[in-house]
Amino acid sequence: MKICIFTETYYPVVGGGETQARLLAEGLVTNRHSVIVLTRRSDASLRTHEKYGDVSVYRLAPVGSGQFKKWGLLLSSVPALIQLRDQYDLIFVSGYRIIGLTAILIGKLFRKPVVLKADSQGEMSGDFFESGLKKFSISPLSFPFRLFLGFRNMILKKADAFSAISPEIASEWTSSKVPSNKIHLIPNGVDTTRFAPANDEQKSFLRDNLNLPRATIIAIYTGRLVSYKGLPLLLKVWDEIRCRHENVLLLLAGTGGLDIHNCEAQLRDYVKSADLEKNVWFLGSIDNIHEYLQAADLFVFPTENDAFPSSLIEAMACGLPVVTTPVGAIKTIIADKETGLIVQPGNHQQLYAAIEALVSDESLALRLRQAGRQIVQSRYSAEKIIRKYVSLFQSTLQPGLRGVK
Repeated sequence: MKICIFTETYYPVVGGGETQARLLAEGLVTNRHSVIVLTRRSDASLRTHEKYGDVSVYRLAPVGSGQFKKWGLLLSSVPALIQLRDQYDLIFVSGYRIIGLTAILIGKLFRKPVVLKADSQGEMSGDFFESGLKKFSISPLSFPFRLFLGFRNMILKKADAFSAISPEIASEWTSSKVPSNKIHLIPNGVDTTRFAPANDEQKSFLRDNLNLPRATIIAIYTGRLVSYKGLPLLLKVWDEIRCRHENVLLLLAGTGGLDIHNCEAQLRDYVKSADLEKNVWFLGSIDNIHEYLQAADLFVFPTENDAFPSSLIEAMACGLPVVTTPVGAIKTIIADKETGLIVQPGNHQQLYAAIEALVSDESLALRLRQAGRQIVQSRYSAEKIIRKYVSLFQSTLQPGLRGVK
């Protein structure tokens, strides 16, 4: 097969959607399919065209940062999709909320099937846009927005298939009158070879190599530094944890990026004002995230809104006990006190108690490590997920096979 992956941002941009798009691209190539990636040139230092292995990446205007520049892909992607049409048979859109419109119109024009994937909840219903609209004093119930949403959804429903990473997203599509035979439930995956547990000797080596203290309990968060991930609360809780335990360190891996909910500056200000610099380190955007996970002792992810966080299953694959919340697909991944510890979003007391339990109880942490790794291997390994996508793409390209789940 020849597949075009169309996404707002791509590697080396760090994020869950970007990680999954890259995992899929490389997995398809490994299985002898050809892949091109169309994305936005979100940083002027990135080349307009380059290859990562056998994956060709084309970066389009508008160039640079800016929350509204992604809307420019609606137009800039048109000539690219036309010029490159001989290099793909199917368009897979990762995060379709804006660019899905262009993909479907070009797909219909050249008879190329289109598969849409939502990276967030509320992309079809419009709930995803609510907080952004409020910042500009626009009501999500306003006539212009509902008119635009209705027109957009009318076009989007013409896609040939929909890939849902969680049951909630599948239900959202069903409620929006997307035919159930078009909806395929395929969760996010993780490379369980790269993301694997480290033994004591390997962990000591990693800590030395990464300039991390050996005799310290290290917690880590990976993902975008945005307010809806519960990070302002996490820092307040961590301030209390460090008062009880002298040698504790929290690593925050990621940046606020172009997200409208970027709270990186707020987090850095809090760390400085609370004199937490020795106990909270900002790692920024890093490529070797698996090494930091392998060097850590526990993973904390107090998100308030998530569809299916890749960072959670990456941490579990590395054998880290996790503290998280029952939002989105997380409640289908984590069973409380069996494969992780569940706390309610925004609950200060519960978050403190859960982190304290993992810091203090080695037997609990060990049990959760082992159970979490087993769950990831059995359900979310990259090999399993890639096979599901290959089956979906093949059935979409061959109408006689459609409906195969």
